[in-house]
Amino acid sequence: MRFDIAHQPSYAITTAQLDPGESLQTEGGAMVSMDSGITIETKARGGLLKSLGRSVLGGESFFMNTYHTDTGGSMRLAPSLPGDMMVLGITPDKPLKVQSGGYIASTEGIEVDTKWSGSKTFFASEGAIMLRVSGHGSLVIASFGALDEWTLQPGETYTVDTGHLVTMTEDIGFKVRKVGNWKSTLFSGEGLVVDLTGPGTFTTQSRSQDAFLSWLIPRLPSSQTSSA
Repeated sequence: MRFDIAHQPSYAITTAQLDPGESLQTEGGAMVSMDSGITIETKARGGLLKSLGRSVLGGESFFMNTYHTDTGGSMRLAPSLPGDMMVLGITPDKPLKVQSGGYIASTEGIEVDTKWSGSKTFFASEGAIMLRVSGHGSLVIASFGALDEWTLQPGETYTVDTGHLVTMTEDIGFKVRKVGNWKSTLFSGEGLVVDLTGPGTFTTQSRSQDAFLSWLIPRLPSSQTSSA
């Protein structure tokens, strides 16, 4: 299977070229268009409990779509929010954690599940659960805004706002904390941050959904305004 990403980084769209007999699993609503030789099957992938975990805890769709072709063909994929997309290779020795909303599609041989991170988890509205992507194949991710990929050397630490973290390799150590004292946390406009410690790689997005909503919601007309 081959992938081609166009219109980066603001309004990225990914074209997946499927060879005869290949299948592609996608998040619900990710398909933009496809050739007539491609069929779709929708089901609760991995059973009831795993699907509930992805939906309720991970913020993803309960049902996942699998596209298959016997003759070959192409399909286009895009996220809900404007931003970038990236294709990552997954190997059995390098599982990946993906923030809610970052998963778009994966090839056969990839398993998508939720992973609870205990007391170190992200207590933010992006969700306390990250998706765990494992196996062997290709993963398509998306971001709100542009994507950047970072590499940490052993013992190297870098701090990221939790709303901007998209993926991280499972071998990265992490610790969530307040950005400063209680006054800074409440009034600085910054929330929680995560200290990432190498070795490993991670990706960040240049925009935060929470920050955007915090800006947008107060500006939406209220019911009182509409009736006035």
